[in-house]
Amino acid sequence: MEFVSGYRDEFLDFAALLFGWFRKFASERGTGVGGGNGPEGRSRLMEAQVRRLPPDPALWVLHILPNRSVGISLGQGAKQGPGPGLGAARLLGDEPPLCLRDLSPYVSFVSLEDGEEEEDGEEEGTGEEEGELEEEGEQATTSREPTQDAETPGEPEDAEEEAGGEDSSGGDTREDGGEEEMGPEKRRGKRGDAAPLHLACLLLVTDEHGTILGIDLLMGGPQGSGGRATGAEGLAQRAYTLLCHSMACPMGAGDPRRPRQLTVGDPQLHRELESLVPRLGVKLAKAPMRTWGPRPGFTFASLRARACHVCHRHSFEVKLMPCPQCGAVLYCGETCVWADWRRRPDDVSHRFWCPRLAAFMGRAGELAALPFTYTAEVTSEMFNKEAFLASRGLTRGYWTQLSMLLPGPVAPGYPPGNGPPLSLLLSGDPYQLLQGDGPPLMPPVPPDPPRGPFGSWQDYYAWRGLGLDSPLAVLLTYPLTVYYVITHLVPQSFPELNIQNKQSLKIHVVEAGKEFDLIMVFWELSVLLPHVALELQFVGGALPPENDQQHFTLQRDGSGVSVRPGSGVSARPGSGAKEKGSRRDLQIKISARPYHLLQGPKPDLVIECSLHSLPSASSSGFNSGFGLKDTWLSSLPRLQSLRVPAFFTESSEYSCVMDEQTMAGATGGGTSPPQPNPFRSPFRLRAADNCMPWYCNAFIFHLVYKPPQGSGTRPAPGPAPPVPAPTVPLVPARRRRGDKRPSRGGRRRR
Repeated sequence: MEFVSGYRDEFLDFAALLFGWFRKFASERGTGVGGGNGPEGRSRLMEAQVRRLPPDPALWVLHILPNRSVGISLGQGAKQGPGPGLGAARLLGDEPPLCLRDLSPYVSFVSLEDGEEEEDGEEEGTGEEEGELEEEGEQATTSREPTQDAETPGEPEDAEEEAGGEDSSGGDTREDGGEEEMGPEKRRGKRGDAAPLHLACLLLVTDEHGTILGIDLLMGGPQGSGGRATGAEGLAQRAYTLLCHSMACPMGAGDPRRPRQLTVGDPQLHRELESLVPRLGVKLAKAPMRTWGPRPGFTFASLRARACHVCHRHSFEVKLMPCPQCGAVLYCGETCVWADWRRRPDDVSHRFWCPRLAAFMGRAGELAALPFTYTAEVTSEMFNKEAFLASRGLTRGYWTQLSMLLPGPVAPGYPPGNGPPLSLLLSGDPYQLLQGDGPPLMPPVPPDPPRGPFGSWQDYYAWRGLGLDSPLAVLLTYPLTVYYVITHLVPQSFPELNIQNKQSLKIHVVEAGKEFDLIMVFWELSVLLPHVALELQFVGGALPPENDQQHFTLQRDGSGVSVRPGSGVSARPGSGAKEKGSRRDLQIKISARPYHLLQGPKPDLVIECSLHSLPSASSSGFNSGFGLKDTWLSSLPRLQSLRVPAFFTESSEYSCVMDEQTMAGATGGGTSPPQPNPFRSPFRLRAADNCMPWYCNAFIFHLVYKPPQGSGTRPAPGPAPPVPAPTVPLVPARRRRGDKRPSRGGRRRR
């Protein structure tokens, strides 16, 4: 069995859900599911079905989002092979991609404004901003002109190629996509390439809480073809059909239902739907919606649509049920249950894993035992992360790295999607980057250093002056996990190192991903360990190559923190940059290469970091996933040769077991028994095909190295071997007369 919960970019799960629902909607709309004689008969049957649905007290919203600036370019990989292109099987299948860049050989987004001579080239955005929805007249024109004749016979296939779906090339996608970077010239498109597809308009149905219930993509044809498609279906009828399918088969959580009231974000479409919506037993609002949402602070909710572990069909397609024995894995029926139960070899079958998964499920209550006032909300299986961040004003600084909806910092000329550059990561005070839109979240540093090592969030919050309603634990889980390893786990597991009395520590943070984009939060280590000069070296092949060999120092500057350049960075004149940092300083080094290719002095400690790049709201910082990245097969033997304490965190016990198997196969060694991390993140990670509790940094273990050959290591003490019975008498026999007396020449007087 293999689960990728906590390791996969949340945007990919989001895209798989959207286009899986759209593909089902497009196929049923084209074939006329429901029977009837002709379109009118099918429409009457669907209306009768919707009118029988139970009412939903929540207000529903029909959003109309025009797009003028972003096109979709299909790569060569999407056009090869007998399949219909890259579709849902590529996004959610047996070999699912883990990062968004894995799809770059197949599909990419391009700007339609670069190189155009039209006057509208200066209009930016995708129509998702509030200002565009307020301009009623302009929106009615832009949202309707390209879509009057939007439906073409090939539209569903085009939309599937956008999502990137089925492909017969097998598992080559991850390897190919991981190597290629999407540069600015690729994003603009090259001369001679096929014209990018233009998604002219997006119809979106949500409820007042932001849960997405249905989606329709209105293609405007290839760029340069006038922005119009051919067909006869009007926008009003298209929107009406979408509303019916959204009620009968909602994409988000919940059973089929119809709203009591509906509001529309376009005046002209609102007028055309006045005669259609009442047929469904739904009341249409008196006036169209003039703002982005029905209430201030409206935002899309985190989607919770589950999927079968075997066939990957979503909950809006089939009814899912957990395994009756362990309750951990979701299936759509007996066929998938037996297929998973009888997998070969036996150690990948559910028969083998079922009792183990049942034990893992028993730790759910222990992992959710956190002291925060919001614990019940964030540890729920239906946790809405986007609503949590928006309701608390956590919409800037480092909080944008946790959201899929909030745009993160991007420098001019820097390709979006690859994370912010190092200059932006180091800009600003660390505590300002933890700030939201409300009052300050982080109080001043206490004047007295901590009297003893903290072992829980509650003790740390009390010393730091934080209330238990503060959400900072979500970001501070990274430095506090390092602190816990230094102060608790290393002295317990490696007492001979005497690490508590060291005045300086060199720590390697390997396969760094999310931690690198939250690099300034590690300043908290210098506050917790003021007597130690710390050096953190971030190592990983996923780090930006332009930051390789960079070196800088974070140091206290009055009430704030300043960045002093070191080796590899152009130092300011008179800055007095030096190689060695002092106490209360934090040195940062960057090596953009796999760990087994790193050259340099031996570290005091190694901590493994996250698997994939940002932006990824669900990326699993400090979570290893040995089996999901081939470089570990070389990095683990490298750690075996160094024989330094190496600690790793995982998001579940299942992942810890898989890491132990990888370690045994790569080096012949093993791992220590995992233990819960008291400084784990309180946010529960979403899981599509299982119900197991996943938390960032949930468990910690360390590597157990295989003893080196010829080391002379004494074997473990055992029972003493039995004394053999004597075969000759203990007293020598008497010498006979005539026998030669033995010579005494061999004896020497001392």
